[in-house]
Parts: sequence; structure tokens; C-alpha cells
Amino acid sequence: MRIALAVEYNGHGYCGWQRQPHCLSVQQALEEVLSRIADAPVTVICAGRTDTGVHAHAQVVHFDCEAERPDKAWTYGANSTLDRRIAVHWAGSVDDRFHARFSALSRSYRYLIHNRPTRPGVHSGLRSWVNQPLDHELMQQAADYLLGTHDFSSFRSADCQAKQPVRTVKALHVKRYGDQIMVEITANGFLHNMVRIIVGSLVKVGKRECPPAWLGELLQLRDRRLAGATLAPGGLYFLQPTYPAEFAIPDFSTLWQ
Repeated sequence: MRIALAVEYNGHGYCGWQRQPHCLSVQQALEEVLSRIADAPVTVICAGRTDTGVHAHAQVVHFDCEAERPDKAWTYGANSTLDRRIAVHWAGSVDDRFHARFSALSRSYRYLIHNRPTRPGVHSGLRSWVNQPLDHELMQQAADYLLGTHDFSSFRSADCQAKQPVRTVKALHVKRYGDQIMVEITANGFLHNMVRIIVGSLVKVGKRECPPAWLGELLQLRDRRLAGATLAPGGLYFLQPTYPAEFAIPDFSTLWQ
């Protein structure tokens, strides 16, 4: 039997999603709890791995299990034992052809910037902070250059292990809500640190250090050294993946709206 879950987590204090031999990961914490419920070892596969300090609203995972349990055992049972920073919002049996990673049509991320002269207090660790005024309209003009299918070599970390750098960005929006800048991006896939580097480059445009067309130039130059800084992980949120309708995975957007 194949089970899918939607998992929310605060990445603070975890060394990212993927299991690591030297520190606690979200994957390890989740697998340990699910294994106790299943009374057998459980290995989960996620839609998109997140780095240290990155958060998620609806990370979709799947695992195979012979134990028959009601759906609420995977949700309420897991939540009664999981660390408070991790919560399971949905569980359901799925077709054996479903794969959390390879069945995904797209993935969406949100990056939040605290944009005011003074640093955040309540949202410390949950937002990035830029104390200089940002022009979000210029940032949106720059973001439009990244729409479509491109080689995103300028926006990948040096240790990115992806076999090829071509990705398709389906949507990229920059919005301001008072002192908060919100960047949302949807693509068929992402390179390592791609979102944080894109937003770091948009910030340079927002500060009027570079014109919007600079983002288009970066695509052509394919040189990470020329792009903006990799912004802090605490401002990044994995929103959700999307799947073909045949798998009947719910839309979880109400979790963050």
C-alpha cells in the first residue's frame, strides 16, 4: 500500500529535509514517528528537498507500508508524537504509480522579506531582512525576464548536483504588503539555492543598483558569480507541488493564504 502525506514544518533547528549522519533532519523525525505507527521501518520520499532552515507549508511525501491504518492514524497519530515544529495535515492512500517527486508537474515557493529600517522581532528567523527601501514594481519588471524555459546556471549554487540547468518558470510574482515583500515562484523544478539567488538578484534591482533588464543578461551570461547574493534560508517557504488530477492529491493553498 502506498500512502501520501502533506507535511508542514518550521525548518529552524533542523539540518534540512534530507537525512544526515551528523544532525537531525525533518525526514528523520518524520520517519521515526511513522515507523512506530506502522510497527515497521518507513522510508519517505518528498516532492522537493529543502535546505537547513527552510520551511514548508505542504511538503508532499509518500511511503510504502504493509500495515493497514485509517487515514487519521497517520495524521493525528503522527501529530501527537512529532515535534511541535512539524505537523501532518493530510494523509491518504494513493495509486502505486504515484511518486511524490517524479509525478509532480510543478513546485511553488514563497520568499518573505522584512523591508524596513529596523530588524524583525516577532518574525525573526521567519523572514529575511532588507533595511534599504525596495521598489517592488521594478523587482516585478525584472522577474518577468525569468519566465519561460531557460538555462538558470547563473542562479544555481556551486555545489548543485543537477545534471542540467534548464528549468521552466511558470509564474513569478513580486508583491508588497506594508513592510513585507513577498516573492512567489512556480516552476517545473528548481536548482540548488535557485530561489534564494533569484530573490537576492531581485533585491539588487529593488535597491536600484541594477536595472530590471539585468536579470535577462544574467540568464545569457550563465555565471553564478555575477548574480546577487544567496539570501538567508529563514525567509524561504516550500508551498506545495502540483500533480496530475488522476492522483487526486488535494490543493493545500488554504494552509498559507
